[in-house]
Amino acid sequence: MSKRILPEISVIGYGCITAAGATSLASWDALQQRRVNNKIIPSIFEAPCFYVDEENSTFQVLSKSDLRPHNRTISLALFAIDEALYQAGLTLEDLRGKRVGLALGTTVGNTFHNEAYYMQWENGEIPDPAPLHQYFDNNLALYIQRLLGINGPRVVITNACASGTDAIGLAKIWLEQGLCDLAIAGGADALSRVACNGFKSLRLIAGESCRPFDKNRQGLNPGEAAGVFIMERDEQSDHKKLSLGFVKGYGIAGDAFHPTAPHPQGRGLQLAIRAALLDAQINRQDICMINAHGTGTPSNDIAETQAVFEAGIDPSVPMVSTKGITGHTLGAAGGVEAVLTLLTLNHGHIIGTVGCTHPDPLLNFPVIPEAESQALAGIIGISQSLAFGGSNSVLIIEGGAQ
Repeated sequence: MSKRILPEISVIGYGCITAAGATSLASWDALQQRRVNNKIIPSIFEAPCFYVDEENSTFQVLSKSDLRPHNRTISLALFAIDEALYQAGLTLEDLRGKRVGLALGTTVGNTFHNEAYYMQWENGEIPDPAPLHQYFDNNLALYIQRLLGINGPRVVITNACASGTDAIGLAKIWLEQGLCDLAIAGGADALSRVACNGFKSLRLIAGESCRPFDKNRQGLNPGEAAGVFIMERDEQSDHKKLSLGFVKGYGIAGDAFHPTAPHPQGRGLQLAIRAALLDAQINRQDICMINAHGTGTPSNDIAETQAVFEAGIDPSVPMVSTKGITGHTLGAAGGVEAVLTLLTLNHGHIIGTVGCTHPDPLLNFPVIPEAESQALAGIIGISQSLAFGGSNSVLIIEGGAQ
């Protein structure tokens, strides 16, 4: 069977903002130092969560004076996009001369932040309508497209915790099909009391710092963040800019098993891994690392490691979770973890899973614990996401310039 001839999809900029750091490199440094920065925010949630300190964030390309009032999810996305544009050497004027696709994943995009309005309404009061106006005006992709002054395909993906991964995968397809010249893709999500308490109701919340893959893990810590790639077809790249890496493959598949729990053998994830490998036109042996979903919940960690094993990945390939320093950032997770995966590949070594001091012996695929790090044997890795509803999404990423 002949191979498809598709253009390489190059990453020319990336950005992320997490509780671990206001930029991608700050988050990377926190990962190197195994530095955990979670806290209890009583106004949001009565358990540890990862909350972003926006005061340490600044714009390099965008201007705060140009921003209309907007919600916190949009704010996080703009910080990540600004960093990515700055790294790519792109100005707003540069964007306006291109067809720029915008694919952003989120779970609820701040739609749960109007509790006070609804409580007043329920009590028969006449609340200030400002929250409603902001709700209707703050579509994540539409707001940012208007702000940047760009034209091209636009979408908000709400596929639970796989949203950011799916946004990058969809942007890759747009570029391959020639639907845009440049794409900004990833995910963003802010914390909300409703979302946090939803996880609590499912008994998925840890009362301490999360410990992905550890035998004593209690569950996840909610977090907020944003992470994006700026991507283009390599054949059209301005060679004054270095390619920082490539999005080589994307796969998505469903478990068709349960509304919130993964299939015990990770059936959908197995299919998604195989689809991503086929899309990338590479073999399993080319994979040198896996950035797992790794939430720290018993059902996820067991099913995910089983799926990786059943998908035929060699057990010598190091697998980690980065949620020990970011928390579970919901729709942002796939974008943030894609950025951290690319940084890991470009630095040539992988840091063990923060919070995992004693890996669960019941895991079906070995993971790298916190105290260890390991040199990578290649430049191609997997970043994978498992979502409520049984959706599983996988990106295959190749490292580039260091």
